Amino acid sequence: MSTEKLNICLMNDSFPPIIDGVANAVINYANIINQDLGKATVVTPLYPGVEDDYAFEVVRYRSMPITEKLCGYRAGYPFSSRALDKLVGDEYDIIHSHCPFASTMMARVLREKSNIPIVMTYHTKFDIDIKRDIKNEVLANQVIKIVAENISACDEVWTVSRGAGENLRSMGYEGDYVVMENGVDFPKGRADAEDAAELRRYYDIPEDTVLFLFVGRLLWYKGIRLILDALKIIDNKGLNYRMMFVGDGLDRAEIESYVNELHLADKCIFTGAIYDREDLRVYYTAGELFIFPSEYDTNGIVVREAAACGVAAMLINGSCAAEGITNGHTGILTDADPEAIAKNMEFAVTHRAEIHQIGENAMNEIYISWEDSVKHAYERYFVVRERCMSGQTQRREKFFTAELFKTADNLTTAVQQIRKLPGGIRKTGEKFRDGIVDQGLKVKKAWSRSLKKINNKNKLKLPEGFSEEDIKIESSTCTGEKTIGFFSKAENKLMFAELVTSADDIDKFYKKYGIKRKQEKP
Repeated sequence: MSTEKLNICLMNDSFPPIIDGVANAVINYANIINQDLGKATVVTPLYPGVEDDYAFEVVRYRSMPITEKLCGYRAGYPFSSRALDKLVGDEYDIIHSHCPFASTMMARVLREKSNIPIVMTYHTKFDIDIKRDIKNEVLANQVIKIVAENISACDEVWTVSRGAGENLRSMGYEGDYVVMENGVDFPKGRADAEDAAELRRYYDIPEDTVLFLFVGRLLWYKGIRLILDALKIIDNKGLNYRMMFVGDGLDRAEIESYVNELHLADKCIFTGAIYDREDLRVYYTAGELFIFPSEYDTNGIVVREAAACGVAAMLINGSCAAEGITNGHTGILTDADPEAIAKNMEFAVTHRAEIHQIGENAMNEIYISWEDSVKHAYERYFVVRERCMSGQTQRREKFFTAELFKTADNLTTAVQQIRKLPGGIRKTGEKFRDGIVDQGLKVKKAWSRSLKKINNKNKLKLPEGFSEEDIKIESSTCTGEKTIGFFSKAENKLMFAELVTSADDIDKFYKKYGIKRKQEKP
């Protein structure tokens, strides 16, 4: 591993007090990078009254509650000039966004200002979330299209599983992606046996009773109805079991109501959310088979958490969570059907020793720690940086959206410069009322100086190894499209190329790098 210390900007729309799998991933990235590898800063929307007490820096930016009722998250304002001003000064090597909404939008503005690459990790099947939260099909499809375009604008895209990558392609994404698995923050090994036994006694679960376990948000689309319908089948057969649901969620009341409807209340336990990670290890260790029939989740960190504690998982064959699982050896794969799930539950009740052995195999073969996962990602950061420096990026930006983010860059930079002006200039209205008319001239001069600073700040440095003599314009023989960029003799192609639709685009390209365009001879 390289000994160079990179400065990484981690962006995500969710972060404590909002807890979800992606927020947990970001916390682990930040902790491990800061402790062992380099420096990491988390950038995330502000929540009222939040206090950040972490070993790494957290930068909060303005947010609004407009989406809180819709999806449980506040909407971040990605064009916060105050936050962007601070981030530009921190001189990052890589921006790593973990969400394709406000985080990636802010990342794109920051890239315009700092000329540093963006890595985007696709964690979740956002198309499912969008269609669930937005009932208008036309509007939902438009939002999905915007998300895909936002992801396409990043320099490299990572997915947490191959299935997640294919889901991303189904949304309209056409670029490449790299599979970068998430890890778990549990150590390998079961929690204390006596603690697990005490937990079973607390919930009145006899030793001869098999305990099935589900850990996660209590939402119907996690496959919970499949679990309950399968439980009803084995319950009718008089099998000895308990089912424990660890977690909370928007559908919990409906789920508990359905449990009562099926007359399974004496067999099902709802613990609520368990936030302490060591306590959660005890819950996993107390279980014997982790039931996770979700076809929504892209990675299934909970499957790896169960494996860390030596607990086998039952998964839907072909789901993202089932990637890397060998049926009957490191897990149990089943069809998404109550009868099929019930058949495997019955096997677990009557073959406890075999189920325990599958759990041991899972612990030894599919477990991956966050330390290993983040170190792998950190090594890839160097590759991304080198590829982008040489013009090798998968970035695909449409002209209109590219111009939008350049405009956002200019506007936020202007606001930053205004804030840096002396307070007296900002309060000229008061001075005019006091009769100091000549202040207007001072304001005009101050604006002139500010605009010069803004223009100078917007100029990018020439890419390493290139000069203005390397600027060339090429035309495609197939499409007729023109592009302008720096011609690399070594690669025999244009680097840092941009689309040319008019003479103004050529002038803008030269101006962006602070170069005066030479007039062509008639």
